[in-house]
Amino acid sequence: MLILDRKDGETIDRLLKRYKRKHREVQTTKRLRKAKFFTKPSVTRREEILKAKYITEKYRSVD
Repeated sequence: MLILDRKDGETIDRLLKRYKRKHREVQTTKRLRKAKFFTKPSVTRREEILKAKYITEKYRSVD
């Protein structure tokens, strides 16, 4: 849970913007979605390898 203290003279819009930024940094939504289903470590590792291959091919084609 995120708790933000309102600073003196801070508008609600500014506070909301700060809350959204903090929420993004903490990655709460990402962790909740990940915890919803169990993925085997081998599947996670395979996805990391495929992502790395994709990124290297993408930057290799730029040159």
